[in-house]
Amino acid sequence: MSATAASSRASGQAPLLGIGQVLARLQPEFPELTPSKLRFLEEQRLVSPARTASGYRKFSAADVERITVVLSMQRDQYLPLKVIRTHLEAIDAGETPALPGATSAAAFLSGARRLRRDELVTAAGATPALLDEAVSASLLPAAEIYGDEALGVLRSLVALRAVGIEPRHLRGVRAAAEREAALVERAMAPSRRADAADKARAAERGLELAGHLETVHASVVRAALGHLTR
Repeated sequence: MSATAASSRASGQAPLLGIGQVLARLQPEFPELTPSKLRFLEEQRLVSPARTASGYRKFSAADVERITVVLSMQRDQYLPLKVIRTHLEAIDAGETPALPGATSAAAFLSGARRLRRDELVTAAGATPALLDEAVSASLLPAAEIYGDEALGVLRSLVALRAVGIEPRHLRGVRAAAEREAALVERAMAPSRRADAADKARAAERGLELAGHLETVHASVVRAALGHLTR
């Protein structure tokens, strides 16, 4: 047993986790998480794991929760890491900052939802059949545990079904999203040949670009529906 782990156990705290254990815990929800990504989050001062005498990183339960917050906000809100870092630093300082158009990290820190399939269906006011149809239409992944993003999607599908719009009618949404993702991947292609840290930065930049695409997409849809308000 390492000195760090022994100290943790002696103090009654939960044992600290190595990188492999953190990946095993978080990759089911964040499959893109890699050792280099964890190191990059540390480099960006978003998490500060302890170090053993041999220099190995050891993560506490609070570290794992903080990583979950960062990855959730990056994925669900398309926020760049520098914005997330500033937001978290303000929360650490006892402030209650707001993120325009986004869910506050404080909401994640107070307990981000991790929903089983049945819990997701109940929370969304949906049916198991609707969830299955969403998965079949590639609008949601096939998973055992879902988060807030999936809950929002399923709630939207419930509302759309109420006016006759079914998941199968939205297959084109998935196809359009894949085309947009391909645009981002092509734009980031030169960076993908760089080292691990540069790849992590490229992944962050890719999420930023995805957010810009989402803004353009929403604007185009609103413009197309403009005649309804005239």
